[in-house]
Amino acid sequence: MWLSGSPQSPITTEHASVVNGASDLLIHALGERGKHVRAAVGCSSSPLGAAVEVEAIFYVIDAKSEAAAL
Repeated sequence: MWLSGSPQSPITTEHASVVNGASDLLIHALGERGKHVRAAVGCSSSPLGAAVEVEAIFYVIDAKSEAAAL
């Protein structure tokens, strides 16, 4: 799983702290399966003035395929 966040924050350098919220949400919602690699990069502006842009790539398998693999 991959997570990337780009906070719009031209006056701060705490970009990673902002993206921690998205990371914490994934781990809270998915448990161990929510652990992921991540990047956080600040930007001076975002589309439509969004405070944060988050991108995620998930690997999804259905329960039948997972049970067969065990």
